[in-house]
Amino acid sequence: MAGITVKTKQVERVSEDIGVQIEHIASLERRAVLAGRVVMLDSVPKMYVAIDGTGVPMVPRETQGRSGKDKTGQAKTREAKLGCVFTQTRLDHKGRPVRDEGSTTYVGAIENAKDFGWRIFAEAIRRSSRRAEQVIVLGDGAAWIWNIADEHFPGAIQIVDLYHAREHLSGLAKILYGPGTPKAKAWAEARITELDVGDIEALVATLARLRPSTANSKDEVRKTIAYFESNAPRMRYADFRRRGLFVGSGVVEAACKTIIGHRLKQSGMRWTVRGANAIIALRCCELSRRWETFWEARSA
Repeated sequence: MAGITVKTKQVERVSEDIGVQIEHIASLERRAVLAGRVVMLDSVPKMYVAIDGTGVPMVPRETQGRSGKDKTGQAKTREAKLGCVFTQTRLDHKGRPVRDEGSTTYVGAIENAKDFGWRIFAEAIRRSSRRAEQVIVLGDGAAWIWNIADEHFPGAIQIVDLYHAREHLSGLAKILYGPGTPKAKAWAEARITELDVGDIEALVATLARLRPSTANSKDEVRKTIAYFESNAPRMRYADFRRRGLFVGSGVVEAACKTIIGHRLKQSGMRWTVRGANAIIALRCCELSRRWETFWEARSA
């Protein structure tokens, strides 16, 4: 058992060392891309930029001075920001969008939103976003995602993940009418129907007519109204579907599980920012099919 533990630590150390090298080379490539020294000639009809975040368990010193979700104790996690870029050139026989096979690449790190904005922007340019007929940004309702979209992808179509939006309504229904009750189910289904057709004004009007009886339910109704009002232009789902666009951010959500969850959130794991970022860089490189590019750059 001791031998296995030593070997595991050695593999971990080598993996982190390679990840650090990958990130170093990737940072040089980003600088070259942003400086216009990399010319991309391929054009694409639709390019998607999907962004999400997920918590990574950290050693205590990495969360010093940071409050947890309940605002009462020290945080136990740091948010890893993850982005992916993929393209779409066709629809299936039912008129639904189809992601181009092998077109998805990934970037990610535990870093602030400003730095991550430049990271995902450079990746999009590298993938020829400036030659795309349409750029679409997908994400949940997090403000930092849309700040990045506004700054780095002006003119892009912005779409809030439909399934996150549905969850807001299902969650509110449980608070108002009780989990699993027929009334909660019926109310949520009616509101989701309004959401799916993109009639956000009718949805907000219905929410505004609610008369919740507790302080908690009043607060939840207020927050839900604010969420839908602020994201209304990003929720015209019927129109987006008519235009043959994806309305879900499932690709990047799956990446959060594959890149982050399966490797960095196992039982008992605690990371430093440096170690976590090294593994994230390594796994993004692997899933983006850039091993050969990395080894060639490393050899040079």
